[in-house]
Amino acid sequence: MSAADLARIQFAATTGIHWLFVILTMGLVPLVAVMHTRAAFTRDPVRRAVRERMTRFWGQLYVINYAVGIVTGLVMEFQFGLSWSGLSKFAGNVFGAPLALETLIAFFAESTFLGMWIFGWGRLRSGVHLTLIWLVALTAYVSAYWIMIANGFMQHPVGYEVRDGAAYLTDFGALLSNSSALVALAHVTLAALTTGGVFVAGVSAYHFLRRTTETALFRSSLRLGLWTAAISSFFVVVVGEMQRPVIERTQPMKDAVLDGSGVAEAQARLVREHGPGDYVPWQDTLRISMDVMTIIGNTVSTLTLVAAVLLWKDWLLRRRAALYVLVATVPFPFVASVGGWVVREVGRQPWLVYGQLTVEDAFSGVSTAAVAVSCAVFVAVFAALAVTNWTLITRFARRGPDATQLGATEPLPPAEPPPGTAALVTER
Repeated sequence: MSAADLARIQFAATTGIHWLFVILTMGLVPLVAVMHTRAAFTRDPVRRAVRERMTRFWGQLYVINYAVGIVTGLVMEFQFGLSWSGLSKFAGNVFGAPLALETLIAFFAESTFLGMWIFGWGRLRSGVHLTLIWLVALTAYVSAYWIMIANGFMQHPVGYEVRDGAAYLTDFGALLSNSSALVALAHVTLAALTTGGVFVAGVSAYHFLRRTTETALFRSSLRLGLWTAAISSFFVVVVGEMQRPVIERTQPMKDAVLDGSGVAEAQARLVREHGPGDYVPWQDTLRISMDVMTIIGNTVSTLTLVAAVLLWKDWLLRRRAALYVLVATVPFPFVASVGGWVVREVGRQPWLVYGQLTVEDAFSGVSTAAVAVSCAVFVAVFAALAVTNWTLITRFARRGPDATQLGATEPLPPAEPPPGTAALVTER
């Protein structure tokens, strides 16, 4: 195996693991913001206590995932200089600006707002505290936008010119409105909301299987998670199909492989345009990934819609088999999102910047031994972080709201309402 192949494996593994953190972070934060909003605008003290308790419980799971995930994001930055210096030399003048903006937003603005929200319980005015979590959600998606702008340039380079072997930005507006980035961002956003909704619904279902006493909290969480997942999973399929015309126009080989026909014609066309070479990506990998994403997307959409309908009169809560299905569904959106990432990235091969820079030309030329050591260390660190993350999330999710430490400076509201007020917290 060549050094370039090892570098590709390293980047694929670390990016794939990092993406699992990102998609849950993006999916959970708007739901936590909605929970916090409902709590802030609830006048009844009993219902407000339940909703604050719910916000803290899910907020803590979000904070765990964010805290561990941001470490993987920081480490990933080193790979560009380590293994892919050719990318920086060719596209750094274009590629660097979106990455710098993403870093400023994610590692400064978003982290600052989140830190203030975490330590603001009982210290900040209600309106200020609520605004902070919405700013966290906003900056999370703005950060995703800049990442997709950078990735969109690699998929379909626009708004640039090449001088002395390097790309220079000539049209910032074209870069910001790149169709390859914007449609993909809509797809990613809906996939993240599906992931967050399924996660909230699955954890809530788990607590009902354990016959939780906090029925009001988890009934409300289950409803929010299911309807979020049902709606977003339907549209994620629709928006996914909207990408096909963009792919057909900008990446004919990927479109041919996914369509199952016209590969030879696409190969001949690319040879005429770019010279001799093999422009066919791993066809089986691409098709299997596409099939996995499509099947899981349709399955999750159907299951969550049926489960949301069964919420009526608590039919869902009376069927333990249905609750087990919801728990088992939690990993599905993660698998589907990795499949989508493989389709987007592998389908572009052999290009790193489509039509301009190949993977081989972008490789730094580091020795095989050095890349092998680097690959082993990076993958081991990322795998350890992933295991740590999910161990912590599983532990705190299973323990329930009583183990919540978020906002510990302010006592948690009581788990159960005072006698005679049970009817007030029954949310149907």
